[in-house]
Amino acid sequence: MSTRPWIVDDDLCALIEPLLPPSPGQRPVADRLCLQGILYVLHNDIAWQLLPLELGFGSGQTCWRLERWQKAGLFEQLHRILLAELNAAGELDWSSACVDGPYLREKGGADTGPSPVDRRKTGSKHHLICDGRGTPLKVITTAANVNDVARTLALVDGVPPVAGRPGRPRRRPDSLLGDKAYDSKAVRHELRRRRILPVISRKGAPNIKGLGKLRYVVEQTFDLLHQFKRLAVRWERRTKLHDAFVSLACGLI
Repeated sequence: MSTRPWIVDDDLCALIEPLLPPSPGQRPVADRLCLQGILYVLHNDIAWQLLPLELGFGSGQTCWRLERWQKAGLFEQLHRILLAELNAAGELDWSSACVDGPYLREKGGADTGPSPVDRRKTGSKHHLICDGRGTPLKVITTAANVNDVARTLALVDGVPPVAGRPGRPRRRPDSLLGDKAYDSKAVRHELRRRRILPVISRKGAPNIKGLGKLRYVVEQTFDLLHQFKRLAVRWERRTKLHDAFVSLACGLI
């Protein structure tokens, strides 16, 4: 891995440039430098005003550009393009998908609530669905006290249509793997209605044999996601800005 992971290489720049929304007037800081500033904050978790001036990012321009690009859907579009490239190469495993929802600390803002695992301290939660190889497909940010099962269908329905192969874009896995936190008759029914086989352990019964090994990929994905220091503790009070970092991190993964 590069010792300077915030540096935008030519390949990434070539993908992003066509997606950039038009900007009125002159740009005091180039888009590529602003993107590097965003990546710098994502990797190092520093305040915007502490961005090193000698690197030419420009804290105000970089923060403003993050918000504007998120509103334009740039990071979600980038994630979808990269998923299509993986799908075209046969590197997405649609035979199964995994869901999970660990907690993260929060410094205040929207979509927060008392954490049931951290002495009811205010926090948020990342709900994630990934394919059978651990590629992140969709992440939803909620308050820490939102039950995992309450966001199961939102995760499944939130998977973007992934092109890259002949025929219609795909957005449904063959099966969905979950632990007992996702046990619900209503959810099982809705998954089957979507032609998805629910492989979910039942409360009060032994775990499905071998399910833990199959679900390990989602734990690995969360480890990768939270290696981006900005995502380990949520600083953004506005959920949309936090989700911008999350979408960009998913694309990088």
